[in-house]
Amino acid sequence: MSEGFFNPREGDWRQRLAITVSVMREVSAHTDPMKMNEVYTQRMVELLPIHRLLSISRRNLPPGRVRITRSNMWQEKINPWKQPELLPVVESGFLVRLMSEGMPMFDNRFELSSDDPAYPFLGGQKSLLAIPHYDNGEALNMVVVTRGEENAFTPDRFPELVWMSNLFGRATQAARLTEQLRESAERTDHDNRVVGEIQKSLLPAAVPHIPTLDLAIYYQSVDRAGGDYYDFLPLPDGRWGILIADVCGHGTPAAMLMAITHSLVKTYTGPAEPPGLLLSYINEHLCRHYTRGVGTFVTAMYGIYDPQAATLTFANAGHNSARLIRSSDGSRRALGGRRQVPLGIGEGANYPEYTIPMIPGDQLLFYTDGITDASNHRGEPYGTDRLDEALSHGPVGAEAMIDAVLGSMSKFTNGCAARDDRTLVAIKLTGAKDTHRSADAPVRM
Repeated sequence: MSEGFFNPREGDWRQRLAITVSVMREVSAHTDPMKMNEVYTQRMVELLPIHRLLSISRRNLPPGRVRITRSNMWQEKINPWKQPELLPVVESGFLVRLMSEGMPMFDNRFELSSDDPAYPFLGGQKSLLAIPHYDNGEALNMVVVTRGEENAFTPDRFPELVWMSNLFGRATQAARLTEQLRESAERTDHDNRVVGEIQKSLLPAAVPHIPTLDLAIYYQSVDRAGGDYYDFLPLPDGRWGILIADVCGHGTPAAMLMAITHSLVKTYTGPAEPPGLLLSYINEHLCRHYTRGVGTFVTAMYGIYDPQAATLTFANAGHNSARLIRSSDGSRRALGGRRQVPLGIGEGANYPEYTIPMIPGDQLLFYTDGITDASNHRGEPYGTDRLDEALSHGPVGAEAMIDAVLGSMSKFTNGCAARDDRTLVAIKLTGAKDTHRSADAPVRM
């Protein structure tokens, strides 16, 4: 009769409890399921002296097959979760029958034929305990322990052992699931980081040097990859296209659609004008090839600045109205025109154009809704009124406009995390044929 867990003397319960507590503490110190199993197996020998230990599983196998996942006869340690192809699979014999029945087995006069596939592992053993581990009501795994002599185990504590072994099995399964989630999160994070780097590479790396305009840009994505898009498109006769767009949502899906939108802009045949025609072109291609049935869309505002005529001609596809601050009287107005449907919702949409004159000192602010939707601790949005108020203190340049908005928004949100991408494109008409900046300025992030 073995000592330890099956010792029938009631006075030994304190010793068993002490060992059990020690085992649980040591196991709980690990999160790696492989290490947990090693510790548990090693310490259980103190409670249950055995000669052979075998773990088997039918998880992810067709009926009639059983994989041997562990054996104390093996010298090499194989991780059954990560290296299943290195483990033997049996298709007949005692182990297959045992696993198919899925019930505990207690046999103190165990015999096994020498031609059974399990004989190399269990041959010559006389006492056997088989403990199934249940998952979703089915026995998917099983632990088999044996001794070489008959009548090595008593049945009194077998139910307790089945219970304890199953609890540990659930713990290791939970640890494995946690490990898989962590590994998946690491892969996702890596992928998102790569996507984010690609997406940001599609944005202008610097603010272009455009005569008569003072420009500044602020860009912040809430995830590694974002769906906000801005661009500056050189046009004939010294004109420039200024585009800002916002893909519905954020993260990798938004970044993918942003990249598609960028590609459509760059592959547009000929100069990117007039504004309404470019937006219609993007809309048609999104609807036909990319957004149909997906339920996503892109808002966009595209304007063309003509320094000779001192005008801005623009069209709006469901985007936030740019803010215009007149230098003559400090008045502010929404420069949105008639907002049409966003891009990618329906084919055949038209985007009418509007032209406004501009004079030196006029300021324009293009932005995405991550700015106005920024909320405080009470869930109140920053909104356009606060945005206009931030611009009412007479900023003297493009950088000052961005500073004013970011400062006002930071004070309002008071530490609340951003929930959407944020982009600001600030413009001031200088009136000079050239600005003093001799090189492209960096984008603020």
